[in-house]
Amino acid sequence: MFAPEDLTNDKFLGGRVVALQPRGGYRAGVDPVLLAASVPAVSGQSVLELGCGAGVATLCLAARVPSLNMAGLELQPAYADLARQNAVANGVALDLFVGDLARIPVALRARTFDHVIANPPYYIASDRTKAADNGRETALTEDTPLVLWVEAAVRRLAPRGYLTVIQDVRRLPELLGTLDRRLGDVTVTPIMARTSKPATRVILRARKGARGPFSLTSPVIMHNGDGHDGDRESYTRQIKAVLRDGAAIFPPPC
Repeated sequence: MFAPEDLTNDKFLGGRVVALQPRGGYRAGVDPVLLAASVPAVSGQSVLELGCGAGVATLCLAARVPSLNMAGLELQPAYADLARQNAVANGVALDLFVGDLARIPVALRARTFDHVIANPPYYIASDRTKAADNGRETALTEDTPLVLWVEAAVRRLAPRGYLTVIQDVRRLPELLGTLDRRLGDVTVTPIMARTSKPATRVILRARKGARGPFSLTSPVIMHNGDGHDGDRESYTRQIKAVLRDGAAIFPPPC
């Protein structure tokens, strides 16, 4: 477990969410917040996050949508312990399971959820230099293939349940290749730093048992302007509302 002096207490959503995170390990940034803002959940539904880390995406979603039934699965016990502490600090009831998504704990296998969300590792080990911190390396670098992440998610989804994933745009072909006929209404949204830059991330949403066609939406733009302009904040109005106020990226489902 992490020693207190090795942790920072960080704020998200303008301070509505606080989270202990390791100084030198994996630290949540913007991506888990964007993931949480993309989930079409409504009060009373159940949500499972695969690979929840310290729980930032789960807690941001719980801050936006009240009365959700939240659960998380995390491989690394030290990060799972942080997720438990962070849930208590934010007043969120969180069922936390420690284990490998390729071998889902028995108690979790007995449950299904209205939503499964995930921020799988973006990198393949052969494509990058290994991180010095083992926890950060595990969080960033794929050990379990994307197809197993999606398979675990589909098995835990209730009929008509939603899968929501954020991923590096370079792995979009692989991510789409993991989908089968159990999932429909597939929607992909590119995330661009600026209108002058190519997309670097994608948000994929799909629904179990749906039969709607594939859809590619307009991109989400993170910053105004064509380039970095000094130290001034340049977030677009949409992204500022997401990061500061906990707004949703997409309109609520009908």
